Amino acid sequence: MDAGTLLWILAVILVIAGIVAIFRGQMLWGIVLIIVGLLVGPGGVSVFT
Repeated sequence: MDAGTLLWILAVILVIAGIVAIFRGQMLWGIVLIIVGLLVGPGGVSVFT
């Protein structure tokens, strides 16, 4: 696996963790996790490209 694949997996985990946090009532923490996941992810907004 290359670094891009690892970052993509990490981003998915962060977004899922954020969604779970929101469902548990931790709105701020959930939003932070989702935003970080989107920034790390393979989309056009990745901070590593």
